[in-house]
Amino acid sequence: MKFKAKLVEGRLIRRYKRFLADVQLADGVITAACPNTGSLMGCCEAGNRVWLSQSDSATRKYRHTWELVEVDGVMVGINTGLPNALVAEAIGDKVITELTGYATVRREVAYGEEGSRVDLVLEGGRRKPCYVEVKNVTAAASAGVALFPDAVSERGSRHLRELMRLKRLGARPVQLYCVQRGDVNEVRPADAIDYEYGQTLREALAAGVEVLAYRARVSSREIRLADRIPVVCP
Repeated sequence: MKFKAKLVEGRLIRRYKRFLADVQLADGVITAACPNTGSLMGCCEAGNRVWLSQSDSATRKYRHTWELVEVDGVMVGINTGLPNALVAEAIGDKVITELTGYATVRREVAYGEEGSRVDLVLEGGRRKPCYVEVKNVTAAASAGVALFPDAVSERGSRHLRELMRLKRLGARPVQLYCVQRGDVNEVRPADAIDYEYGQTLREALAAGVEVLAYRARVSSREIRLADRIPVVCP
């Protein structure tokens, strides 16, 4: 996925109220929208280089949107509005080989017993419809290990429960982690942050839910899913 226009580079001053960030640009300080509801653990240190997209919409309160951050020399994509499109693009390009062979892709489909909406439903060409729940991963521990979630995620646990129900009903459920950084070699549940999520993920694996993780190549020009990395639940 290529960015539609050249991103604006700046330095992060602070992220606050979850959805706002103050950024020092070459010509002054601006407030940008922060499209990420997580804690952005390890990604929102003051002074980090960041890249922002711009909108010309007259109805937007904040013209800029925070897209990328550099952490220890590594570009990280923080916009949680992008992973669904990144995954859909990768499926269309046959990068995610496990999800090829379907005729149609539907997005944001209501399903389940807990009022959920699944990110992608793949249908046609294969016997079972495939329900894909996408999660954005930005946090990393030492030694190349990515962590999810970076904050307590009751919603994440709910989605795993819904996927387990789909498995019992005969559908094909998939939990897919979209890792928007290229310096990690595996994804692990962040048990110290959200123990319930980690346990629910292990239950989902035991129940037969497919769990995949794909790592992205991130630059100021584009973000593109490139290769699969393992999900490890010790």
